[in-house]
Amino acid sequence: MTAVAVAAVAGCGGKDEEPAPPAAAPPAVETTAEAAVAESPTAAAPTVDACSLVTKAEAEKLAGTRLDDAAPVRETCSYTGPVTGPTAQVEIFVGDGAKKILDIDRQLGHEFTPLSGVGDEAYLEDGQVFINKAGLWISIRLVRLNDPAENRKPLEELARTVAGRL
Repeated sequence: MTAVAVAAVAGCGGKDEEPAPPAAAPPAVETTAEAAVAESPTAAAPTVDACSLVTKAEAEKLAGTRLDDAAPVRETCSYTGPVTGPTAQVEIFVGDGAKKILDIDRQLGHEFTPLSGVGDEAYLEDGQVFINKAGLWISIRLVRLNDPAENRKPLEELARTVAGRL
């Protein structure tokens, strides 16, 4: 009886059929905000230098501490706090990457507050602001170890300043 069952299972595919190759695993999909910066080669290049939008003095005022000089990388610019602390960082994203971060955060169910009178549209999120002016998206993210409510007004003020520069 066991031999019949084994023979039946072995013969299910027919003698002339090749076994189907194992299905390939789907590629891993990154959904972090940092992954949004890795844009496709067909994406249009931004027309604005990210580091020109927020000065070091403005970044330090926003962070409430001294920051290192700007570190530009493609469509981004970062001002980081010294290794001795306190923890602080200001990041500026320009172009499709900024819009992609907004889209991902929306998919994740983050809450946004619309900002009136800032560019063509603007949104405030805890620790981050998004600005669209003439189709160009800008995002400014603040990393601090404090209550995000304390950062809302300074982020909104900086958003208004940046939108005025575009």
